Amino acid sequence: MPLTTTGELVTRAATARSAVASFNVITLEHVEAVIAGAESVHAPVVLQVSQNAVKFRGGQLLPLARAAVTAAEHAAVPVALHLDHVQSDALLYQAADAGFSSVMYDAARLPYAQNLATTRAAVDWAHAQGLWIEAELGQIGGKNGRPPLDAHAPGARTDPDEARAFVADSGVDALAVAIGSAHAMTTRTATLDHALLKRLSAALDVPLVLHGSSGVPDDELTAAVVGGIAKVNIGTALNIALTGAIRDFLAERPEAVDPRGYLTVAREAMTRAVARTLRTLGPATA
Repeated sequence: MPLTTTGELVTRAATARSAVASFNVITLEHVEAVIAGAESVHAPVVLQVSQNAVKFRGGQLLPLARAAVTAAEHAAVPVALHLDHVQSDALLYQAADAGFSSVMYDAARLPYAQNLATTRAAVDWAHAQGLWIEAELGQIGGKNGRPPLDAHAPGARTDPDEARAFVADSGVDALAVAIGSAHAMTTRTATLDHALLKRLSAALDVPLVLHGSSGVPDDELTAAVVGGIAKVNIGTALNIALTGAIRDFLAERPEAVDPRGYLTVAREAMTRAVARTLRTLGPATA
């Protein structure tokens, strides 16, 4: 079916007090696994390509983007394409022509005023191209000399009043908030601040996004969705599944040299991980 848009999926989820899952993809096997997992539970899904993934692919966005678009167009469920954690304006400006309907513009590492100014400029450009745009606000620096903390940094917390002002002044369509999750967690031990999430949900009129969700246990994730999270980002969980499957395959078959064997089991493991996450987030219909 034709590509859908991230904005449509997230808006629908927010209205229904549910969440859409957004999975980071690095290889074609990631793309195929995400779509197969979504199809197995009849759920819409977002494919995310991060700036780091583009760097891994030699700085070229289009090869993976074109593959993702083609796979999405052959999917039996709605699929959107999202450009994640963009810090480069040069990469941002490629989004509209590469099949992406949305961008996460990441300036949270910068002091607040600079974060706001660069995000506002990104929003103005993105909206002129018809793109939906997400940003993040972690913990603003300056107090006691501390630097700003990204929304996914350990210990960061987003202040509701600061978030309300940031959303109003930047014009973003969604905000990733810091409530206790962190990127690249390989254990599911994160504890979320649900009281803070409740305050953020009450303070903001845009959908809220949870980054670093691979490290969040099922019950915490379910509670976060109930509390107002409308987009859940998953990346490391897929890589754990992929790497574990390949390790097991090669341990049992040390003589194997054909990558199709171990990439097949890796793709199947990621497919199961995707389906499991989507079932955790609750019933969804394509």
